[in-house]
Amino acid sequence: MKGVIAQVRTYDRSVRLLMVNQFTINLGFYMLMPYLATHLAGPLGLAGWLVGLILGVRNFSQQGMFLVGGTLADRYGYKPMIIAGMALRVVGFATLGLVESVPALIAASAATGLAGALFNPATRACLAADAGERRVEAFALFNVFYQAGILLGPLVGMVLTGVDFRVTCLTAAGIFAVLSLVQIRALPARRGDGGAREDGPRASVLAQWRGILANRPFVLFSLAMVGSYVMTFQVYLALPLEVRRLGGEGRFGTAAVAVLFAVSGLSTIVLQTRVTAWCKARMAPGRALTWGLLTMGAAFVPLLAATAAPTPRGGAGLWLLAAGPPALSALLLALGTMIAYPFEMDTIVRLSGERLVATHYGLYNTVCGVGITLGNLLTGAALDTARAAGMSALPWLALLALGLVCAAALHVLHRTGRLAPPRPAAPSAAV
Repeated sequence: MKGVIAQVRTYDRSVRLLMVNQFTINLGFYMLMPYLATHLAGPLGLAGWLVGLILGVRNFSQQGMFLVGGTLADRYGYKPMIIAGMALRVVGFATLGLVESVPALIAASAATGLAGALFNPATRACLAADAGERRVEAFALFNVFYQAGILLGPLVGMVLTGVDFRVTCLTAAGIFAVLSLVQIRALPARRGDGGAREDGPRASVLAQWRGILANRPFVLFSLAMVGSYVMTFQVYLALPLEVRRLGGEGRFGTAAVAVLFAVSGLSTIVLQTRVTAWCKARMAPGRALTWGLLTMGAAFVPLLAATAAPTPRGGAGLWLLAAGPPALSALLLALGTMIAYPFEMDTIVRLSGERLVATHYGLYNTVCGVGITLGNLLTGAALDTARAAGMSALPWLALLALGLVCAAALHVLHRTGRLAPPRPAAPSAAV
């Protein structure tokens, strides 16, 4: 960890601030959100469909508004959108803890999602701009802080929720309030280009969106990378379900699921910067992305192999089978993300031609968010089919195939030069 801190200190203050911001954002978010469903269904006594609706509204408002948030950041500046997102999350989190009516809870959930749509694209665009030629290394460090917040947040939330869920909500809101004040005082103002053209007025928003959608390499890259998000999300979906299928819902199952998250987070904190340095010294960005996706696909091989092993009736053998392959899969998924993520974030900037960077990040996040939703529906259907038909290998075969297909797509994009920055337009002849 000392090496990480030493590397962080080599960057400008704004880059350091953005990294600490992301840790604190995830700390505040993950100390609250894992316990929200229990609060809604337990003390508030809401029906299951209402709990699902309230949680779904948050996800929909964030994923659906990423493009708008990125566009606003390019037009009006990164700093205002970061501050606005922080302030809106203060309101949303405080409201979640203080109200009980369903309409107010839905509004608060929507506000927390919209907040993320405002500050996420702006934060990444600002980091890319301020890190300059050291973008890849900066995003590697950014991922360390990101994962550290995810790892620590639920632990803090568990302690606070043990006192009162309202304490958790108000503490999370307080964290974002402090962050808002820090941004106002310390974050330098930086504007995106807003789509301004040298030869005329700024293009309309719709014209900008059409231009981005016409950027075929960027669109193809976004679609190819959707699979990476579907695969990494299985740490929250398929892997815990597999642990509990074999290990049960008792203390062992709970502890084994916690191990999955710990393996994923701790491995990233310890290894991310080393993995990035090794890859950058030996691979072109497109090749690193291909290997990252291949590693994610290979993460499901241990689970696939485990389906061929006889299931012990109990004891240490069953526990080892229930926890071992999923933990190894979580580690390989984390390694694949470590390989791909810094180059992924850098590639988005390069494919944008360093114009409308926040808007590109916004559209990219929206595409991946839709892909995660569809991917999870299909994964859930595969898990149900596997159980009903006795074909336990089916979901892992499907996810392995997804990794191979996406890696192949990235390999083709790399070999055909479509992951290279767009060439500047040739100057028109004088008349």
